[in-house]
Amino acid sequence: MASPQLLREGDSVNTHLDLQVEEEHTELSNGCPRTNLMSASCDGSSSGHHKQSALPNSLRKGIRKRQDYIKISVPESKNRLPLEWWKTGIAFVYACFNLVLTTVMITVVHERVPDKDNSPPLPDKFFDYVDRVQWAFSVTEINGMVLVGLWFVQWLFLRYKAIAGRRFFFLVGTLYLYRCITMYITTLPVPGMHMNCAPKLYADSQAKIQRILRLISGGGLSITGSHMMCGDFLYSGHTVMLTLTYLFIKEYSPRRFWWYHLVCWLLSAVGVVCILVAHEHYTVDVVVAYFITSRLFWWYHTMANVQALKTCSNNYLSRVWWNPVFRFFEKNVQTQVPCTFAWPISWPPSCFKNSCKNYSMVQSSRGE
Repeated sequence: MASPQLLREGDSVNTHLDLQVEEEHTELSNGCPRTNLMSASCDGSSSGHHKQSALPNSLRKGIRKRQDYIKISVPESKNRLPLEWWKTGIAFVYACFNLVLTTVMITVVHERVPDKDNSPPLPDKFFDYVDRVQWAFSVTEINGMVLVGLWFVQWLFLRYKAIAGRRFFFLVGTLYLYRCITMYITTLPVPGMHMNCAPKLYADSQAKIQRILRLISGGGLSITGSHMMCGDFLYSGHTVMLTLTYLFIKEYSPRRFWWYHLVCWLLSAVGVVCILVAHEHYTVDVVVAYFITSRLFWWYHTMANVQALKTCSNNYLSRVWWNPVFRFFEKNVQTQVPCTFAWPISWPPSCFKNSCKNYSMVQSSRGE
């Protein structure tokens, strides 16, 4: 009596355990209803035992079948150097506006320049020791055009040309905006008696507009014959471009290109010295232009490259008036821009690459 009763109890325990195991495996593998499993496991027939023995094989087949559909989503890393060409376009418009404003201001200031017979040139220490060389200013403008050309070609091959471009345009625009202010508030007499200034137009607005357009079309260069006006002495625009292009060439090129940096430095330095040798600007014009250009460049790039300065509450560099513009341009640039280069035009184009990639994905999915 005791032993059969014990066996029956054992059978019920085993049946209960088998039922739980079958229910758990079935929910994980193929999601079959529990009612079928209960009828199969509670039934004492041989078919129930056959299903129990076949369950591990079906479980393995189900897992193997569903392996192709398991997808692990990996979060994409945030781009720390987004190009944002639309911001570069805004900086370009800002630079063009201030360059045009400079030509307008030169035309306005030209009418206020005192006659050199009544107001002779101011004494300048450099002019006391160095006599004027007539062709020296042409060397300045040629060196400036070479440096601008070198920077333009280098900029085309930069990988992050959008970031470097908007920095260049913003600094050019800001420097010429400062130049408009300085030459308007203080009009200096001509630095030499050799200078032949165009006649004053007074109230002739149409002729003034024609002078502005002529100055813009000639790039503000004397070598093109477009710059015949006086008064834009403080500070030197030629020194601004010679200094700024050299600083950008050096900043956005590898440090091992020392020979390239040396050549550009020589072009810049010779061009600046030739401004003084030609007696086209006072020495103070050149000195002020160099200090404003170099300090603004270093100020801006210090704030851009040191990420802690962007969020530091005690950052005195952020008290400049252009800090909101800086934050707008550099908001998403979260690291220093590396000196990496790429071809200006990639082949095949990106749209063609994306279409090929999508086509290959469709082909692979059909093959599965």
